[in-house]
Amino acid sequence: MDLRDQVRATDSAIETLPLVPLRDNVVFPHQLAPLGAGRARSVAALEAAVGADARVVLAVQRDADVDEVSLQDLHPVAIIANVGALRRLPTGSAQALVEGQRRVRLVSLDTVDGRWSATVASLEETVTEGSESDALLGSVKALFSEYVNAGGAVPPELAVAVGRAGEAGRVSDIVSGIPDLSVADRVALLQQTDIDERLRALIPLLAKQVEVAQLRSKIAEDVQKTINKGQREHILREQLRAIRKELGELEGTSEQTEEDLATRVENSGMPEAVRSRALKEVARLEQIPSASPELGMLRTYIDWLLDLPWGEPPAESVDIARAKTILDEDHYGLDKVKDRILEWLAVRERAQRRLAERAEDAPADGAENAPRPRRALQTPILCFVGPPGVGKTSLGRSIARALDRKFVRMSLGGIRDEAEIRGHRRTYIGALPGRIIQSMKQAGTRNPVIMLDEIDKVGVDFRGDPSAGLLEVLDPEQNREFSDHYLEVPYDLSHVLFITTANVAETISPPLRDRMEIIRITGYTEEEKLGIAERHLTPKQREQHGLEQGELEITREALMEMMRGYTREAGVRQLDRTIAEVARKVPRRLTESSTNAVVVRPGDLEDYLGPQRFEYGEAESEDKVGVVTGVVVSEVGGDIATVEALAIEGRNDLLLTGQLGSVMEESARAALSWARVHAEAYGAPKGFFDNHGLHVHVPAGAIPKDGPSAGVTMTTAIMSAASGRPVRRDIAMTGEVTLRGRVLPIGGVKDKLLAAHRAGIATFIMPRKNMRDLHEVDAEILEKVEVIPVDTVDEVLDRALLPRDGARRQAHVGFLVPVAAAAE
Repeated sequence: MDLRDQVRATDSAIETLPLVPLRDNVVFPHQLAPLGAGRARSVAALEAAVGADARVVLAVQRDADVDEVSLQDLHPVAIIANVGALRRLPTGSAQALVEGQRRVRLVSLDTVDGRWSATVASLEETVTEGSESDALLGSVKALFSEYVNAGGAVPPELAVAVGRAGEAGRVSDIVSGIPDLSVADRVALLQQTDIDERLRALIPLLAKQVEVAQLRSKIAEDVQKTINKGQREHILREQLRAIRKELGELEGTSEQTEEDLATRVENSGMPEAVRSRALKEVARLEQIPSASPELGMLRTYIDWLLDLPWGEPPAESVDIARAKTILDEDHYGLDKVKDRILEWLAVRERAQRRLAERAEDAPADGAENAPRPRRALQTPILCFVGPPGVGKTSLGRSIARALDRKFVRMSLGGIRDEAEIRGHRRTYIGALPGRIIQSMKQAGTRNPVIMLDEIDKVGVDFRGDPSAGLLEVLDPEQNREFSDHYLEVPYDLSHVLFITTANVAETISPPLRDRMEIIRITGYTEEEKLGIAERHLTPKQREQHGLEQGELEITREALMEMMRGYTREAGVRQLDRTIAEVARKVPRRLTESSTNAVVVRPGDLEDYLGPQRFEYGEAESEDKVGVVTGVVVSEVGGDIATVEALAIEGRNDLLLTGQLGSVMEESARAALSWARVHAEAYGAPKGFFDNHGLHVHVPAGAIPKDGPSAGVTMTTAIMSAASGRPVRRDIAMTGEVTLRGRVLPIGGVKDKLLAAHRAGIATFIMPRKNMRDLHEVDAEILEKVEVIPVDTVDEVLDRALLPRDGARRQAHVGFLVPVAAAAE
């Protein structure tokens, strides 16, 4: 006989009620729980229950994914619950609060009016009296108490209810509803009708949950301690910040917190070693008392690290055609120099492209897609050597513009402290990084063009040798890890393009000069100066003085007269100032007169500039005895230097004046020795040097002079003074003389030829071996100046000395006695 047959006689033992299947939820008797219903039949069942006696059957599905359930899809033991606070949602679902009443067994399942309806039969739970049952109940209560004390997810009122409950069934149902048990465990407990077996099954489950809860509580406690420590530190920092603000220490500043600085360090792109050092210093920053002077020093150090450019430099693009256009726009003339720069740029562009191709072909280190750091291209460091005003610095600016790089100029003139290059150590008050690091901060990029101006004027004293610091900067093999005393971390300078300038290459220290490629820029010819004045200087001065193009015009003849009569230079700076002197008088003349334009001609220059300041060239106006025109090379380029020789009767010594250096004095003594042997061949009286002393003087006595290239000049002056034969005024000469009369090669041929050309010299005598240097000289100069190559002093004297005029008294600087008297 089945269950229906057994209870058919008793109407109260079997009931038909609305049913709601539960997918993954289990509700126990004596438990108050929320219930959500999404299926239409479940919602209809809840509404039917509320419309009747508020009772509903809650049965757990065997498979939670089944929507259309049958009796076989449900666990046989279900519960009857009271429904309260039903609420329909706009989505069609419903929510309710249910309270479990008692266990029932499912008998049948039907569908009525679009809802599930179940026939259920009451169940009698088995209870065993005795000590074993009491022990099981005590164990469950004790474990549940431990579970609650360990932080189990149980409401306090539920814990109190379990402690006060005396019925084993009620205790087992309340404890079975704890949320930490799995759905399968709770389903098994719901299906168990033997209370002792239910208590016995709860003991291992509770023991496990106690252990889990204790471990969870310990983890939470550890986490809370950490959080509390962080919160405490944060609160203390905020309090310290408020105290500093009240004391006025933060007024007018943009003080950042440690977190802000650490974030900036992480995002700066620093190498790992530098980033670790920076983060360590940031951590120290918050630990230093506000009254400590180290606080400001440390913050300044961190700011320097953050302000420097880090990470990969921007990509470089070299367009040779564009670079040529820029150089031609910025500079007139200097064709050979510009060609060399374009060659240098072309090599750099090609080498950069090859490096990029190799980097793409090379396997990556580490991860397959890891970025490869771009290698820096090692190119020669250019050094522009030339007199002032020839455009060395502006060439560097043009290179930077052609490469689309930032340009930074750093003047080295007069630097005598190595700390100017490498920086001061942080132990000193007011310490700062060196000028190299300061220039990198100013540029704001990893690959600027830095021009080291006047590198030949770096000095040395007790504070060290700045040239030694520059060795690491200008060496591509060393500047990858440049060490600044202030930063104390390596900084990569390999992507920086260094360009140096100097007036004289010989004063640069040899190790430093060896690291650079010397490009010599000599003075401008008159035609080049004229083109620069017309294309650049005159328009610039018009703009600076507020003049329109038609309001001021300076003719070519006037510009030529300015160059010859009012300036004497290798470059164009003095010419620029002279044009500015003319331009600043024009606005007043335009205001006071009715004219709308001013045209400056050669005859007007005296009104604007005053009397002529220089004679065109320094060549003598007439042929004189003992006066020879020589040429020298100085910081301003080539120049004319007159050598005077005076014969003094009654003495037999040699007197040298004009601040001559030791090398030049030795050249004069060698010239005198050769002249004593060969003087008679050129008309000097026999025994002339036995009773005549010689005084050799080089004018501009306030200027030091040295070098062997004046040997032929002094020899000619001595022979002219001894023989009484005048020297041609239109000849200039240079060359070193030996005791055998040989003329040896010298340097600076182009500068000296330019000086002779500017002085109006028609003939230039130089050593034959220096003919190979004429390829540097412009053709227009060689067309106007006759170059005479010589091997011996005899060739020089044959060209330079004129026949003696015996009727004329030689009362001039070269000879103070009549030639006839000297002949006696």
